[in-house]
Amino acid sequence: MEADRQVLQVLVVEDDPGDVALVESAFAEHNIRSTLHHVADGGEALAFLHRDDPYGDAPRPDLILLDLNMPRVDGRQALVMIKTDDRLKSIPTIVFTTSSSDSDISSSYNAQANAYVTKPLNLDDYERVISEIRNFYGHIVALPGRTSDDEAT
Repeated sequence: MEADRQVLQVLVVEDDPGDVALVESAFAEHNIRSTLHHVADGGEALAFLHRDDPYGDAPRPDLILLDLNMPRVDGRQALVMIKTDDRLKSIPTIVFTTSSSDSDISSSYNAQANAYVTKPLNLDDYERVISEIRNFYGHIVALPGRTSDDEAT
């Protein structure tokens, strides 16, 4: 179990396959051991976090990268549900979205997002931002310890 703690578990909640590929590439290029888990909307994210079918064996993520604009359950709704759930609210959740709207920024922080990052349009900037997020959460911050499987469900 101790070896698992050294692997950064990241849940990427994103409906755009291109953005998922960019995140995967940025995480793969560096020396931080990480496992990325991808779901396409907020409903799937909540199923993953609660270990509902088909995610019964899902690990508790150390970090969530959450897009806002998705079908079904969008990131705004998912963020509120994550941050009002006592079992999930300690997971650092970064809103990572194309929106730079003041209302989206304010409402995300009001819903207890840990950070709000607007996706850069330039590919190099995009990779740099993901690298900085990865380095910050992989090297600098102390993350909440994982609970046992019984306590996390």
